[in-house]
Amino acid sequence: MNAAVFDAQEFRKALGAFATGVTIITTSGADGAPVGLTANSFNSVSLDPPMVLWSLANSAASLGTFRRAEYWAVHVLASDQEELSARFARRGIDKFAGLEYDAGRGGIPLLRGCMARFVCRTASQYEGGDHLIFVGEVLDFDRSEAAPLVFHAGRYAHATHRDSQATRPREAALAGSFSEDFLGYLLGRSHFAFFGQLRDSLEREGLNDMEFYVLSTLSLQPILSDEELARGLPGIAEERWQQALDSLVMRGFAHTRQRDGVAYELSERGRRCALRLISQAKALESKVLERFDAGEAAALKSLLGRLLGAIDEGADAIWKPR
Repeated sequence: MNAAVFDAQEFRKALGAFATGVTIITTSGADGAPVGLTANSFNSVSLDPPMVLWSLANSAASLGTFRRAEYWAVHVLASDQEELSARFARRGIDKFAGLEYDAGRGGIPLLRGCMARFVCRTASQYEGGDHLIFVGEVLDFDRSEAAPLVFHAGRYAHATHRDSQATRPREAALAGSFSEDFLGYLLGRSHFAFFGQLRDSLEREGLNDMEFYVLSTLSLQPILSDEELARGLPGIAEERWQQALDSLVMRGFAHTRQRDGVAYELSERGRRCALRLISQAKALESKVLERFDAGEAAALKSLLGRLLGAIDEGADAIWKPR
């Protein structure tokens, strides 16, 4: 690119195309107070001797503290530590308030629950444009088997382990048929396999799948109107959910109310039934997610949420308080 027309904003976007891990760098000041910040500029330098680097903006309030620090620590964040990353990225707050942490060399704070931690001694510092580059000799480290928190294109993401045995789907017998990696097949089969394990419980309560779906939707708000139910049951023919709703009212699982027209609320019987079934569904969810590590489970839910938002922009309307 011509330097005369260099666009700093576009350059930042281009750099964002490179996915990185997310780290928190910590040290302690001359008075022993803990200092920390979020950074994604971490990188390895050497294996022998073990050395790593990261960089800090010259405008950072903590620059002087890190310049003078003999020791500092790099924490590679796990996928469930997005909130911790956001905390250490904010300015003007006590980032360590309420946090439990260990003490490392020189009294530097070592955060818990991270994917990896590196305790380093400052080896070199280099000017690098509008940043100062810190190179450290790794003195201690530890790690855990977890999925990492990832930063890409200006937002957080999640990484999961890839199954090398399932990278290429098998061919269907009929040309044009769905393959086993077809999204609709995966979602549909997962849905039926998951709720198939709840069907015995539904039958004991005298409910079919649609009635359970409507019952659980009614549990989202104290009272729901026809219009709100329609938003909460997208993609389902109105006559189907209306028939299920009428059945729930007739059998005492729900009551009608007048609120800008007809509205519905769960009866005490309906609330008890919903609580039993939802508790069983949550227990089943926990059992299923035990087969994934914490990062993969978080990534699965995050991606499904984004998928739902992409194909049904109003899907979350029923969850919003009125």
